[in-house]
Amino acid sequence: MQAIDSSISNILAGRSSLVLAGGVDALSRAPLLYSDKMVLWFSELAATKSASQRIAVFSRLPFKSLLAPVIGIMKGLTDPMVGLLMGQTAENLAYRFGITREQMDAFSVESHRKVARAQDEGHLAFGGGEVEALYEANGKTHPLDDGVRRDASMQGLAKLKPFFDRKYGNVTPGNSSQITDGAAWLLLASEDALKRFDLKPMGRIVDSEWAGLDPAHMGLGPVHAATPLLKRHGLGLNDLDYWEINEAFAAQVLGCLAAWNDEEYCREELGLDGALGSLDQEKLNVDGGAIALGHPVGASGARIVLHLLKTLQRTGKKKGLASICIGGGLGGAMLVEAA
Repeated sequence: MQAIDSSISNILAGRSSLVLAGGVDALSRAPLLYSDKMVLWFSELAATKSASQRIAVFSRLPFKSLLAPVIGIMKGLTDPMVGLLMGQTAENLAYRFGITREQMDAFSVESHRKVARAQDEGHLAFGGGEVEALYEANGKTHPLDDGVRRDASMQGLAKLKPFFDRKYGNVTPGNSSQITDGAAWLLLASEDALKRFDLKPMGRIVDSEWAGLDPAHMGLGPVHAATPLLKRHGLGLNDLDYWEINEAFAAQVLGCLAAWNDEEYCREELGLDGALGSLDQEKLNVDGGAIALGHPVGASGARIVLHLLKTLQRTGKKKGLASICIGGGLGGAMLVEAA
């Protein structure tokens, strides 16, 4: 999403006229890292100058640290300011707004159901104009995102144990976004470029907004980014045809919906006169989201903007808003309209 916003800035400044913007991530390739203790040991080893020194350093090899590597994705998804994994921040939202395990699991089952339907109808399938197949070196083809569980059920999800707060929590692998790989790209053009290259646009990025809040509640980033956009354009939550709120966690999306409907939160945190209201969930993530599709972090922002434009184009509707939470207590939002 930041790549799209930067592209727009370059076009408006006259530095660019045609920009390919998006992102890619391969979370399945996240590395295993050495601990700080092992890094210091390697540094000490590198400083040795004789065989006797090296033998002495090897005698101090910290075997426990060697056999307990740092999981790269866990480190990358831990906020350095508050020391919390992203899933722990989702637990904070669930506690703050009283979101139950059953609500999280129900939201997740619905995400899988929506994605399965969208794949069957061709919206999220190879050949449908949005999804490209992935080809392995041996010729094997992957035409669909494989995270969707067509047999997802409340009974099945209820068997999963909490992962981030094993004693008191409710956030499980089943009601969290999946670790996966992906890429998404959009071509952005100025008015002159449209004419010069005879391009037919899907739509227009109307406006964007970035916001920040307490990193321990980073999942509410979409609330803090989308609300100023709505105010700036005189829009209510349900004045838009469709919404995409990235599904980092079921608790996170449900937390955003609860915050907009909470008078105290809207007054004290957003500076509004009262609650913004209830978002019609028939307009939200109509083809499912990251709980079923996966959340390759570097691609998800571009993906939801692209999918929102495709949804508007497909349905003949006009306006939509895509928003995403960002580790570090940030949020981004983009208001788009169909061509």
